[in-house]
Amino acid sequence: MPFLRCLKRKKLPVPLGRSIFQKHPPLTQQNYQALLEACLKNNHLFTDDTFPAHISSIGTGALLKKLPENLQWKRPHALHRSPVFYAANRKQLDLCQGLVENCWFLAALQALTFHQDIFAAVVPQNQSFERKYAGIFHFQFWYFGEWVDVVVDDRLPVNEAGELIFVSSVYKNVFWGALLEKAYAKLYGSYEDLQFGQVSEALVDFTGGVNIRIKLAAAPHDLWDILTRATYSRSLMGCQTHLGATKVLKNGLVAGHAYTVTGIRKVTCQYGPEDLVRLRNPWGKIEWKGDWSDSSYKWELLSPKEKILLRKKKDDGEFWMSLRDFKIHFVDLMICKLTPDLMSQEDGKKWMYSLKRGRWVKGSTAGGSLGLCNGTFWMNPQYCLNVLPVEGSKKSLGSCDVVISLMQKNSSRHRNRAHHLFIGFSLYKVDLQYQESNRKLPPAFFTRHQPVNKHQVFLDEREVTHYFHLEPCVYVIVPSTLGPQQEAEFILRVFSRKHVLRFPEFSPEFQSGFLPGYLGAPGSEYLWHAEYPGIQRPVEKAAFLFGISLSNEICNLMAIRYGDSDLKIHFESFVCFMLRVEIMGEAFRNLTQDGKGIYLHESEWMMMTLYS
Repeated sequence: MPFLRCLKRKKLPVPLGRSIFQKHPPLTQQNYQALLEACLKNNHLFTDDTFPAHISSIGTGALLKKLPENLQWKRPHALHRSPVFYAANRKQLDLCQGLVENCWFLAALQALTFHQDIFAAVVPQNQSFERKYAGIFHFQFWYFGEWVDVVVDDRLPVNEAGELIFVSSVYKNVFWGALLEKAYAKLYGSYEDLQFGQVSEALVDFTGGVNIRIKLAAAPHDLWDILTRATYSRSLMGCQTHLGATKVLKNGLVAGHAYTVTGIRKVTCQYGPEDLVRLRNPWGKIEWKGDWSDSSYKWELLSPKEKILLRKKKDDGEFWMSLRDFKIHFVDLMICKLTPDLMSQEDGKKWMYSLKRGRWVKGSTAGGSLGLCNGTFWMNPQYCLNVLPVEGSKKSLGSCDVVISLMQKNSSRHRNRAHHLFIGFSLYKVDLQYQESNRKLPPAFFTRHQPVNKHQVFLDEREVTHYFHLEPCVYVIVPSTLGPQQEAEFILRVFSRKHVLRFPEFSPEFQSGFLPGYLGAPGSEYLWHAEYPGIQRPVEKAAFLFGISLSNEICNLMAIRYGDSDLKIHFESFVCFMLRVEIMGEAFRNLTQDGKGIYLHESEWMMMTLYS
């Protein structure tokens, strides 16, 4: 039944929409190849107006106080007579931290250099300061679920002596590290936005992989086996020391500092075997002074051959320590892997990967956590996960390894200007009766069932990841913020050997008398004023009565555009929305040639958009 026919003939007020999402402008997508060719054709060097050689690209806060008085921006040709972008024959981890306190970024960056295939994906190798040089470079990062290409010019901030003030290389003519740092700063707003962070964040940005975080105080008994598998697979590793009032401790470690794990080795001493871990300080100096340090007596317990092979008496920030000391003096070990098989001991097996995007919207899908918001928890987005047994695998008949990761998106273009919300998720096993209904679970389900992860963890971090051993069955994942009515966009990722991840379909159940209550009956001032048994999304269902199917995204948009400050929708506003839906749907059907899309000339586009 068309919506127009059920309306009384009267003029309706046009609602004033109000957006509750303060959208930050997206990163400007620049075509590297087109810009390079244009610069070569016109014989001029590229200047990036979207991230200018200006103080605004450095920041607006405390970092400005550290800058040299005569800050200048210079291209590498002005800093060295023979600049090199990347030198394959040199030790690439010889990078040094600058004025920005971004040891977390540099520790991840140095881990990247150990894997040339991953490194080449982030740092395209067909760039140089000689052939086809035009002052333009580009790098690729995994940003909130997709790979983005970030273009920069090669003007770098230096002091009066011509020394780089941020990331630099021990080899003064190598510039890939400084240029990559500039691209990363552009991605997140400014150089200052790279201050303070987690190694795990940068590792994911470089790989799009999944993180394993191990609390070393409660490390698993097979930690050495995990490190061994990580070392001999496509993994990047970093770690963090304990916070402390003293910056550099007596033992040579830096408090609250990120390090790169660069290797492991099992050695044979006179008293038996010893597990060693090799680490590197991103500063390129200041090393561990305890057992197995460069000057330790422990090296005398090894054979001359092994001692020569491993011991390096050089203050370059790299050192060895025992696994025992590693667990004592470091808080977290972060391992980033392209597939999460480190914990499952199923190396070499294929893993499936699914990604879904969503958002928590005030008054619509921001229900809060189960512990604090029992009455609104059901409003959160729900994702149906069907874990399937793997053919030929005896283990998967009983349980399957599943990794679930929830990541929130920054609400600001500037990484450090928006605080992370406390986020987490609940996982429920779904009964057969609910599986057959194929729709969102009602509030009653969550009062009668306990989640599989009975102790939900909510962290104010960008990403929360958990590992499960699940029997093949249907589950529902409910991502949420800790408190209700908190807004953010998120992505949900699931890794397993075999699964299906989908959004539950909408399948309405109507109560008698439902329609009149929503079409002007006394007492129905708001569309969401009354509650009806079994009705979860009244707007979706009201629209469905008129033969119109609305997606979650449209319903969320409607709540923002047509709702008042509390996201309640007046009947008159609902009528305006339904009229617009019907008219624009009819316009699409008139203009489409194949039922899938529309091709418009400029005049048609202008007529349609200006008229609407």
